[in-house]
Amino acid sequence: MGENRYDDEVFFQKYGGMLRSRKGLAGAGEWPALEKLLPDFSGQRVLDLGCGYGWHCRYGADHGAASVLGVDLSERMLNRAAELNSAPGITYRRAAMEELDFPEDSFDIVLSSLAFHYIRDFPRLIGGISRWLRMGGALVFSVEHPVFTAYGSQDWYYGEDGEILHFPVDRYYIEGEREAVFLGERVTKYHRTLTTYLDTLLRAGFALSRVVEPQPPEEMMELPGMRDELRRPMMLLVSARKGQRPGV
Repeated sequence: MGENRYDDEVFFQKYGGMLRSRKGLAGAGEWPALEKLLPDFSGQRVLDLGCGYGWHCRYGADHGAASVLGVDLSERMLNRAAELNSAPGITYRRAAMEELDFPEDSFDIVLSSLAFHYIRDFPRLIGGISRWLRMGGALVFSVEHPVFTAYGSQDWYYGEDGEILHFPVDRYYIEGEREAVFLGERVTKYHRTLTTYLDTLLRAGFALSRVVEPQPPEEMMELPGMRDELRRPMMLLVSARKGQRPGV
């Protein structure tokens, strides 16, 4: 099992101070757009990959899911999920998502929030998800937008007086590992193009339902730096259904 920066005490404490960590889904700027993409959870078997604090697991359970399995590599994250978001029907498991294996048709819904950009082999993972989902099952995920991950630093380009000039985009078609700075700490992520994200789904037999580049909600616009987020896309949201022949 690989290492995870979220099990580093300093990093984990910094993450715990974020708005989304303190307020849950209500503190996540993309949540209003993401919620609109979610299917009906009633009676469904749900898998949450990279579940973190378990906010989406709890949402699924509260909306009638028959079972919810939350998977995360971070022991600290899972401990926090158990504290904050335990409920009947929710199970948490420590594992690397790329090492998981389940029987065919094990789930009706697979979710993932801001985790797939930590995965080196995206096509392999999507192939697994396609097997685990029943026919017609839903895959809904958010990732950091390819424009946001391309250059690597994930920081603005500043002028001499510290003012924001623009956001750098470079090496867009050169996919692979990037060393980013998140919460003041160095973190390894993986960049891939928009084509790779979407075409991988199509080749694995998914039909795209929605593709959204969410803007910050109006109620968050007065938070420091939030209006600058209208200058670049930070996230990509995708919903898809298993149902097409692979290769079509």
